[in-house]
Amino acid sequence: MRITPKSITVRDLVNGYEDNEELGVRAYGGKLDVRPPYQREFVYKDKQRNAVIETLRQDFPLNVMYWAVRDDGTFEVIDGQQRTISICQYVEGDFSIEIDGHQMAFHNFQDDQQKQILDYELMVYLCEGADSEKLEWFKVINIAGEKLTDQELRNAVYHGQWVTKAKQYFSKNGCPAYGIASDYMKGSPIRQDYLETAISWISDGKITEYMGGHQHDANVNELWLYFKGVIDWVGATFPTKRPQQMRSVQWGALYNTYKDVKLEPAELEKRVADLMGDLDVKRKVGIYEFVLGGEAETKLLEVRVFDEKTKLAAYEQQTAAARESRTSNCPVCTAGSNANATRIYEYSEMDADHVTAWSKNGPTDLSNCEMLCVPHNRAKGNR
Repeated sequence: MRITPKSITVRDLVNGYEDNEELGVRAYGGKLDVRPPYQREFVYKDKQRNAVIETLRQDFPLNVMYWAVRDDGTFEVIDGQQRTISICQYVEGDFSIEIDGHQMAFHNFQDDQQKQILDYELMVYLCEGADSEKLEWFKVINIAGEKLTDQELRNAVYHGQWVTKAKQYFSKNGCPAYGIASDYMKGSPIRQDYLETAISWISDGKITEYMGGHQHDANVNELWLYFKGVIDWVGATFPTKRPQQMRSVQWGALYNTYKDVKLEPAELEKRVADLMGDLDVKRKVGIYEFVLGGEAETKLLEVRVFDEKTKLAAYEQQTAAARESRTSNCPVCTAGSNANATRIYEYSEMDADHVTAWSKNGPTDLSNCEMLCVPHNRAKGNR
């Protein structure tokens, strides 16, 4: 790749700036594509955006930006999109910054102050080379302190018509995916969380392989219809929305497994509500997989265990009764005909178990706690 330094003014950069849904983001007299297909959405927070303007206003040096030179003589931003948009939006009057306690937009400055900003010189490196070289450069250069997410990097590697279409559905503020799934998914569309999740669901986690295989597709109908099917299934199966818990569920995996199983939403909802209200259930997000899977995997719920105070109280009660009756303080040992039938175990040699299993509505309190010797406790747990 050949890299050539070039100095341009803010005045030149903001000339012809426009940002619209069809044409994308353009600047530099329409010759600069600020957001080519592999670029992410604007993600700067107000503090970062304002810092860019303060850098210009104070005549401090701003980090170098990188543009790729296209065959037709126009340019595309490799690195510097966030800074470019921040500068253009400010000069266009889209936001203001605080100076000495006052909110100052660009038009609030005196003529000489405006001229100082417009005459500020930006250092740009013009990069010429093959597309693969540009993308490799894009992956390794510093992106103004905002690290690229894994999905943003994948978008760069597999850029093309398919990624462009996918971003329209999954990667814009207020995009269709967010509109139907915001109660069921966490993350940010503009940081590619929705797109990454959708691809992971449809591909069973093989995101790179899926994107590589569909890079040159003309549309994203397969992905969008699948994603919409998942969300429709969730809404029909669990009609009561609980966003706090639902957003952490991997719905794609559950849909792939249970979409063809006949389910009764009313029965599922009753069980979900019961478990949500059960103080012994520590991991509420696991409830949905638990009720769908026949309630066999209690580890999904991280059911509350007996605390030390409760276990010690149960131990003292059992040990006192065992000494009086000259039997073992382990009920299973007492019931057996072996040398341990009268053994008194130390507290460290025993562990707690539910008399009536939690799965059969046994509470996790002293009334339902029994201490067993470790071997018998483990044997009971394995049954």
